Amino acid sequence: MLHLGMATGSRTTATSATTVATTATTDTTAPAEGPGTPPAPEPCDLVTVPARQGLEAVDILRRGADQEAVGPVLHDGACATLGFLVPPGTAQAWDVPGSACTRTDGRGLRIPAEPPAPGSGWLLPPASDTPVTDPAVLRAALDQAARLIEAADNCR
Repeated sequence: MLHLGMATGSRTTATSATTVATTATTDTTAPAEGPGTPPAPEPCDLVTVPARQGLEAVDILRRGADQEAVGPVLHDGACATLGFLVPPGTAQAWDVPGSACTRTDGRGLRIPAEPPAPGSGWLLPPASDTPVTDPAVLRAALDQAARLIEAADNCR
């Protein structure tokens, strides 16, 4: 499972082979923006799901009639889980079965340009036009993905 450390500047320790530890920062001062300076990173929470459901959800979001925007998506090194970056505060109301949302105590994690931990990577890297995924849209896609997987698994 992917884990981002709380926004305290500390490192969360990996506890299993499928856990990815990452580092976050609490520096709230944005660097001065000018020509050639990348925008300051956006704060976010992290929704983690099993890879199969997450990949289905990404497909649903990217191929759907509405072509909903999908923010950055992380995968752990074993490709067992995917992590969707969502707006800070999402964890307070997140209740989707089979998933978890890492809370940031309102301070927000920062989206790094590079994958935040050794062994992890970006399935969908950060982009300025879609800093995070809308939690309501993600919830609907994860629900649909779960139904598709259940139907596929029951077709035996």
